Amino acid sequence: MDNNVVDIVTNLATPIVDAHKFELVDVEFVQEAKSWYLRLYIDKPGGITINECALVSDEVGEKLDELDPDPIPQAYFLEVSSPGAERPLKKEQDYERALNHYIHVSLYQKLDGEKAYEGTMTDLTPDELTLKVNLKGRIKDLTIPRDKIAKARLAIKF
Repeated sequence: MDNNVVDIVTNLATPIVDAHKFELVDVEFVQEAKSWYLRLYIDKPGGITINECALVSDEVGEKLDELDPDPIPQAYFLEVSSPGAERPLKKEQDYERALNHYIHVSLYQKLDGEKAYEGTMTDLTPDELTLKVNLKGRIKDLTIPRDKIAKARLAIKF
């Protein structure tokens, strides 16, 4: 992933998204098969609509076209969408909102023999979070150091 593109687009899109009272949840620039995708995930309380996504897409696309030199020399598809039900947890505010919700956590290295856990986040500090997890039929509180978390997101419990 080209972090420079993500940084440039984040800085360009944030004031546009903020002006509409939306939240910029995430920006990613990824190659899938032979195509490049610039994806912006936006949200607001109560959820984002397709028309609101189109509005942000138009405004961000216009601003990107004005940049010289072009920060993205290759052809790409611009997609603006909702982060969905399994929204990523990136910022501190995301973690705080997810307190007492069911989440999925992927780790950089194994903790108690596993690299991924799902459970209800019952506690959150600057250094760690606590998940109430079901391990082989037993409910257990698992404390995870936050610097060991590779990715976290809301999860749907089945």
